[in-house]
Amino acid sequence: MNLDESILFFLNNLTGHSRAFDILVIFLADYLQYILGLLFLLLVYRSRERFLLFRVSVISGVVARLIIVPFIRLLYHRPRPFLVYNLNLLIAETGRYSFPSGHSALFFALASAIYFYDKKWGVGFFVAAIFMNISRIIAGIHYPSDILGGLVVGVAVAYATHYFIQRSVASRTNG
Repeated sequence: MNLDESILFFLNNLTGHSRAFDILVIFLADYLQYILGLLFLLLVYRSRERFLLFRVSVISGVVARLIIVPFIRLLYHRPRPFLVYNLNLLIAETGRYSFPSGHSALFFALASAIYFYDKKWGVGFFVAAIFMNISRIIAGIHYPSDILGGLVVGVAVAYATHYFIQRSVASRTNG
């Protein structure tokens, strides 16, 4: 058994012992994303750099989740862990492939983009993304390496998006 599977089994075996814990995992894995969406809109509304924040965040999220993740899954077909092993599955998932995690790519892209404009909110979004994605491992939806893959995709896309948009803004300002 490799480290990825060992961590998956350890975390997934925490389920089924406490109804409160299972409900918390379900909330974090499946519903926290909606609260983060509302908090993002509140942040954009309150931000001095709302247009840039919104632009970098949305482009990063869309590119990471809807372009890069499907492209990688087109080339690499890693079945979700609950399709391979008899796990305690806490949430329903219809997708067949798990690498990289789409939730991880999207929410780490969002957290990174926010961090470029507001460090405090960015750190909060990173913490929430970590809890959300660890919960998706506990729930039996992803391997730990799926989450790490999504994190790398999300952060890299957000950094590149921020870099190119900032260059574009600077060239218009200086030109």
